[in-house]
Amino acid sequence: MSQPERGGDAEESKFGSEQRAGSPVNPRAVCNVCTRLFRDPKILPCLHTFCADCVGRLEPFAVSPRESRPAGTVTVLCPDCDSEVDLPASGPGGLSTDHLALHEVFLETLATDGPLGCDLCGEGGAESRCDVCCVNLCAFCCQAHRRQKRTASHPVPRLEELKSRGGLRRPVLCPLHPDEEPRLFCPPCDLPVCPQCAAALHRDHGCRRALDVIGLHGGRIREVVAARLRPRMQRLKESLQKVEISQEALQAHADAAANEVRAFARAYVSVVEDHCLSLQHRLEELHVQRRNQLHLQKAQLQQALLDVGGAVDFAERLLSRGSDVEVLSAKGVTLRRLAGLAETGYDPDPATVAPDDDGGGISFVAGEPAGEAQGFPLVGAIHSKAVDLARCSVEGEGLQRGVEGEQGHFTLVCRDSSGQQVQRGGEVVLVSIVHKEKKDCALEVTVSDGGDGSYAVSYAAEEPGTYSVGVWVKGQHVKGSPFPLQVKRKLRRHGGTFHCCSFCSSGGSKEARCGCTGSMPGGFKGCGHGHRGHPGRPHWSCCGSTAELSECLPPSVVAAVSPRGHLRTVEL
Repeated sequence: MSQPERGGDAEESKFGSEQRAGSPVNPRAVCNVCTRLFRDPKILPCLHTFCADCVGRLEPFAVSPRESRPAGTVTVLCPDCDSEVDLPASGPGGLSTDHLALHEVFLETLATDGPLGCDLCGEGGAESRCDVCCVNLCAFCCQAHRRQKRTASHPVPRLEELKSRGGLRRPVLCPLHPDEEPRLFCPPCDLPVCPQCAAALHRDHGCRRALDVIGLHGGRIREVVAARLRPRMQRLKESLQKVEISQEALQAHADAAANEVRAFARAYVSVVEDHCLSLQHRLEELHVQRRNQLHLQKAQLQQALLDVGGAVDFAERLLSRGSDVEVLSAKGVTLRRLAGLAETGYDPDPATVAPDDDGGGISFVAGEPAGEAQGFPLVGAIHSKAVDLARCSVEGEGLQRGVEGEQGHFTLVCRDSSGQQVQRGGEVVLVSIVHKEKKDCALEVTVSDGGDGSYAVSYAAEEPGTYSVGVWVKGQHVKGSPFPLQVKRKLRRHGGTFHCCSFCSSGGSKEARCGCTGSMPGGFKGCGHGHRGHPGRPHWSCCGSTAELSECLPPSVVAAVSPRGHLRTVEL
């Protein structure tokens, strides 16, 4: 490392130690990467702010290429939330500037570096500030400012008053014209611009006053926050609280069961102590299994709450403390982040979070025989009454095959981790049967709780075809779900007799008829052997079909057969 680099690191270290040793620093004015006051703060797409230099030093994150990503885009991980965010091809300079963070740095500078100097004369200490000109004024320059005709009407509050109400801020200036504030908004470019830029670079873009468009864009941010993300924050808090309560209950039940195991084991000698250790090992396995499940769910809820809370906090600060230009400057990245969270964020129903996973299903049965060890009978076993989705089974012919228009039935059996049927009901069971080709064709399903861990499912399919059967317990698929279901068309039963001819089957009755086209002379209305129209083989008297194991032909097909044995062209 070169000497200048070592000197720079030492200076940063000294700066950080001075901050820690001095009075508390406003955390909104400090970058979480370099732990120094913000320098050129930039807003990442996840709405977290860092110095431009700190963003530039982030290591690229290797991800699979996406067609929607512009060329030259670099993906990095946010140091705060670990979200994958894309940097523009122009680098950190292409990100939106966080003017709110600059104001926090400005206020922190006032508190740590003493009073400001006068922006006009540069000699006296500033006592007031012109809200219109955005300059700090000493007492003499303040009087001169009020005497001039052009600035006599400008409000000039005292700096102490502005500090007390948080109204002291640095002006947002145009990067191309440092003496101009961007008080206009260009809709095609989606940027706030100054009057000179509007006249030169955005002449035909229909620029409007920022005051006229802030209501529309600020209202969109307010709508997403109030209507979608605020309720989600409340649901996430409720879910997180429920998971934390379940964790405590799980630990309490596990400790209670462990105490029972230890109390029972103290009555035995060494062989029973070995049995005690095996019981504790089994209990720990169940405890770790449930604890890991709750920990994962808690981590998901905490991260979702952190993402939504950070976005809502940023949006509300932007709306409440940002000027029109500042809101318009950051509204693009803000709306994208808010809309992304509102549409695709993790948003579970609190009623389905850890429904029965508080450890109550873990119990120790002291009187249950546990076999023998070295000739000594052992008793005592650990039971887990919680449903294990990998052990649940779905049984019944109606799960694989069905008939059009007929009731189909199958049974879901909930089992614990040992494979035993759970002898209680009340689980949240959901069954969905949807046609694979016709997505809008879903069957009406009835689920009946047997109260003993079994759930009877019935349905009736009105259309034949292949269906997908999804079975969920506690919002998760059971093993094997979704299942394929084949519904066959219902066969039309024969209503006649499978005979050789109507003369034989009726005992020679002249009134006997047949579905074939055959007829006999002498006034007989049915068919007979060797006469015209007889099929020459056994057939059904109802429709004339010569296949015994067949579906009865519909009347439209039978009526289409002429007395001469030819089919007429009809609409079947």
